[in-house]
Amino acid sequence: MKQLFLSALFFCFATTGFAQSNLVSYDDLSYLLHNNIYKADTFFTAKGYKLLKKDVKRNVRKYNLDIPGGTYININLRSDGKRMFVEFDTNELAQYNMIYNSISQYVDKESATPEVQTFNVKDLGVIYIMADDAVPYNPTRREYTIRIVADKSITAYN
Repeated sequence: MKQLFLSALFFCFATTGFAQSNLVSYDDLSYLLHNNIYKADTFFTAKGYKLLKKDVKRNVRKYNLDIPGGTYININLRSDGKRMFVEFDTNELAQYNMIYNSISQYVDKESATPEVQTFNVKDLGVIYIMADDAVPYNPTRREYTIRIVADKSITAYN
């Protein structure tokens, strides 16, 4: 009985410890931008995302993660042969906070307008964050569009 209780307790701690493992951080973005688009398939599948669209000819991928509570994260990847472009559409506040907090120590320059926050991030590129009200209107939810454009010096290796 004692062993069963300890096993259940360990399982609970393990699942809560990895509760944010499906959110994308600075290190994850750096991995994606430095590797080719084919490695993104296994990366996002391991994080629990579903592959919605795969266009090999255009080097485009679309991933989706539905989170309990009615939130979602949609990720679009595009590669032009050398560089990778990443776009998030989400209403998950934790994803916005994860990116914002994980890049905070690497920000070289930051600017903001009423519509767009712009961050020049060291060894990554430029991150544009746009926040809009959710449709239908919900005062506790916002929809975020996060676009990452890699620096010219960052190329995806094969």
